[in-house]
Amino acid sequence: MTKILAPSKYDVVGSFLRPVELKIAREKFKKGEIDSKELKEVEDREIEKLVKKEKEAGLKIISDGEFRRSWWHYDFFWGLEGIEKYILKEDELIHFHGETLRPEGVKIVGKIGGKNHPFLEHYKFIKKFEDENTVAKQTIPSPAQLLRTVYKQIGSGEVYKDENKFIEDVARAYGEFFHEIYESDGKNIEDLKKIYLEINNRAIEKAPDGLNITTHICKGNYKSSYHFKGAYDAVADYVFAKEKVSAFYLEYDDERSGDFKALSKIPEGKKVVLGIITSKRPELENKEKLKERIKEASQYISLENICISPQCGFSSTEEGNTLTEEDQWKKIALLKEVAEEVLE
Repeated sequence: MTKILAPSKYDVVGSFLRPVELKIAREKFKKGEIDSKELKEVEDREIEKLVKKEKEAGLKIISDGEFRRSWWHYDFFWGLEGIEKYILKEDELIHFHGETLRPEGVKIVGKIGGKNHPFLEHYKFIKKFEDENTVAKQTIPSPAQLLRTVYKQIGSGEVYKDENKFIEDVARAYGEFFHEIYESDGKNIEDLKKIYLEINNRAIEKAPDGLNITTHICKGNYKSSYHFKGAYDAVADYVFAKEKVSAFYLEYDDERSGDFKALSKIPEGKKVVLGIITSKRPELENKEKLKERIKEASQYISLENICISPQCGFSSTEEGNTLTEEDQWKKIALLKEVAEEVLE
């Protein structure tokens, strides 16, 4: 059997819309009406249903849709040693265009480590559903995202007064996680200015040989709102050219994204996943226009190294974006059609 590595010609960044049954169970858990075991039973059932739909949709890289998480990033950070959940103060709230995020965050309370992370068990569960046509992947936020989240706590903080020490500990913690997930037979991890690149690469350097690591450069995805806009030109010379990953999942779904010129900075042989379908709105894209976008991108990177996906997850937090599950699967079906006609 040919070894399957992310990305495939049509793929999904990570998250899927949470089904109603799962939302109800999570709300009951918050209220103390069910325990963690009962919540896990619901999560397991809904993930199994999701995997069935992923396979029916022809996806070769399967995931748990981030169904066990409330946030795409914080849940992973909260699972690291030395980090706790933190309720943000009014002046610490994060504002997107049209939305203010829930007042939850991350606080450093000790030396950061990555052993025995709860995501390992999550990965073992999804891996059980692999077959000859599919392989499981585990999505995690990048070390750079953690740095960005807690940057104000470094230097003035009680634990880390030295930025370099923080970077080294985070790199080591991610390395510990990489080794433990690799030893559980993991082969695909997704996931970032110069310090962000450094912390990511130092973590990747600590990963075992053979572990396939890709990255997604996100512009914000919360209840269909966004945080950033603009082309990737400003980061292409160091991120695209120097980050030690095998592929980049990028956002190109609307006018916020800019043009494709920055793709010319991606080294030969590395893949790019063009997020040309939006996960933020229900309207289905025009197939011929998507083909034109791919043709335009191929002026800057070889067609054989192009894959396609939605620009981000459908539900980067448990609230989800403003579209239905039916809309979600229609978009994935469209990706498959376009990929089969243009990329395969």
